[in-house]
Amino acid sequence: MDLDTFFVSCERHTDSSLNGKPILIGGTSDRGVVASCSYEARKFGIHSAMPMRMAKQLCPEAIVLRGNSGIYTKFSNAVTDVIKESVPLYEKTSIDEFYIDLTGMDKFFGCHKLASELRQKIIKETGLPISFGLSLNKTVSKIATGEAKPNNEIRILSGNEKPFLAPLSVKKIPMVGNVTYKALCDLGVKRIHTIQEMPMELMHKVLGKNGLVIWKKANGIDNSPVVQYHERKSISTERTFNQDTTDVTKLKGMVVAMAENLAYQLRRGHKLTACVTFKIRYSDFQTYTQQQRIPYSAMDHMLIPVVLDLFKKLYHRRLLVRLIGVKFSHLVEGGHQVNLFEDNEMHLNLTNAMDKMRERYGDRAVMSAAGLEAKTISRFNPFNGEPPPLLANRRR
Repeated sequence: MDLDTFFVSCERHTDSSLNGKPILIGGTSDRGVVASCSYEARKFGIHSAMPMRMAKQLCPEAIVLRGNSGIYTKFSNAVTDVIKESVPLYEKTSIDEFYIDLTGMDKFFGCHKLASELRQKIIKETGLPISFGLSLNKTVSKIATGEAKPNNEIRILSGNEKPFLAPLSVKKIPMVGNVTYKALCDLGVKRIHTIQEMPMELMHKVLGKNGLVIWKKANGIDNSPVVQYHERKSISTERTFNQDTTDVTKLKGMVVAMAENLAYQLRRGHKLTACVTFKIRYSDFQTYTQQQRIPYSAMDHMLIPVVLDLFKKLYHRRLLVRLIGVKFSHLVEGGHQVNLFEDNEMHLNLTNAMDKMRERYGDRAVMSAAGLEAKTISRFNPFNGEPPPLLANRRR
């Protein structure tokens, strides 16, 4: 099940004057990107992730909205509550997308009848349009949902998976991005039926392991289960600046704020990281990343120096910086192991005191002075089983 143009639908639910008009939601500056757009705007060739400046040129009469994460989260939770009380097992993969396992329900209600009634119930109780694709597996259901939009439903009967997929573009297959699509086009492969006719060995030879996965998906084969909760393997955050900058103080402040916030999220989730990655993108869009393995930790005084060191290695002073990002990966469950030589009682007590203040007064209640200017670091809890909110770009 997938909510149609979710952000736009939420905005229209709260303001009916937006109905029928081209809507763009995302960063409102020229450096922003489109997070979501209405079907009226899509007629002009606009799509999500397009630079806002280009979208405005394609459709000057479009209404541009900044977006409201609080409203989107509220509606998402309302839909989740309806699904939760109606089905035996569901997986929430984003703020507006759900996989639902109805195995065995055909003996009692009929899977299609149950799914249709659930869709009508969501529309009635939340006022939001939603589409679904019903089939034997995740891949076919996801593709079918895309074909059902807007605000409709498609059922693919067992045995009809290959005929349904055959005429569609290979871009419809999940995990086929622009690079893979270009590689397939270079082979003369544009429709799924061409992959269905190709030997599996050829796909493996051309695209490696990914080729095998794509071949299986193209043939309607997908045994992946609906999983209620995914254990996170990494957490990250990144920021694009309104204006490209060489202000080292500003850059370091943002780096410290990012690392500090992510470290707190680790401790709040009782996690430790063993790998720190730093990412930087310059004004010419050249992007560089570097990572460093470290002993398992979730402490500011261990992680911040590593991130700053990676920043120092990647940053070239004469180049304007467009974006920076920090990621902690190789996460495991556990608490901080006191280091006999590098930890001291002051560090541990200070961290503990700051965390207590954040728990009581909010994530940004206390922070390093260096990161004081970074006011828009994400505040969501990455370890509560909910997917991160997809927000309009917040920049500083």
